Amino acid sequence: MTDNLKGALFVIVSCGFIAATSALAKQLGPESGAGLHPLQVSFGRFLFGFLTLLPFALVKKPSFAGTKWTLHIARSVFGWAGVSGMFAAVALMPLADATAISFLSPFFTMVLAILFLGERAGIWRWGAAAVAFTGVLILTRPGTDSFQPTALIALMAAMFMGTELALIKRLTGTEPLLRILLINNFTGTVVAGCAAFFFWEPVNAVQWAMLASIGAIMVTAQSFFVRGMRLGEANYVAPFMYTTLLYAALYGAVFFGEVPPNTTFAGAALILAGGAILGWRERRAAAITSPPPAAGR
Repeated sequence: MTDNLKGALFVIVSCGFIAATSALAKQLGPESGAGLHPLQVSFGRFLFGFLTLLPFALVKKPSFAGTKWTLHIARSVFGWAGVSGMFAAVALMPLADATAISFLSPFFTMVLAILFLGERAGIWRWGAAAVAFTGVLILTRPGTDSFQPTALIALMAAMFMGTELALIKRLTGTEPLLRILLINNFTGTVVAGCAAFFFWEPVNAVQWAMLASIGAIMVTAQSFFVRGMRLGEANYVAPFMYTTLLYAALYGAVFFGEVPPNTTFAGAALILAGGAILGWRERRAAAITSPPPAAGR
């Protein structure tokens, strides 16, 4: 039974968890004094995410017959690259700014769909992209003394996450959720472990506990988000994902003393406006192309 209010609440809670993982990654980064490399942090995220899922897998014993391994591995590699880039960005720039730039990922998904899936983009889609990228220019301020070079890392992370999103759309139509999460976290652990090996620094007990928290919190966030999407209608529930930015601004102010300037609010507003326009256009296009419901007998 559809319950939009409960669905929205589940998504809002999931956003708080998602922003919390970025805040923990920032706390573990070199700028905070902890000194862990972002690749070590992403390794912890995937390792403990997999270990959190493992008990459920042992109980449910999911089947892997018919698994689309190529798509899974590609999704996991791009997901790891996106997570690592995001953790590197939040370690070096304000949490709210990096989070706002991450919301560009749907636009990269749109571009990939045009290039590789033959989808067409009209004036509304391109207009939404232009609005969002104007927001990025306001946030990064290129050509001025306030330019944030680290924002390029966040931009690359958004591109990788957009690619991952396109691959997830290919998987979710045929693959069970637990299988997707298990393969993603296991493959991510292997890839992240190989990359982190070359930059490994000693990790103390407190840092291991924080890494474990990142993995467990992210899996919890995914569970809440999926629950919310199943409870409510997608076109009602999905926009509440943007509350991640509010959590990020709050965590940044409380834990890192980052008071967002006016440019952060202006740039973030344009990025969110572009995302809202794109989401509205996608839902409208889906409604037009969907066949009408069959009449009851």
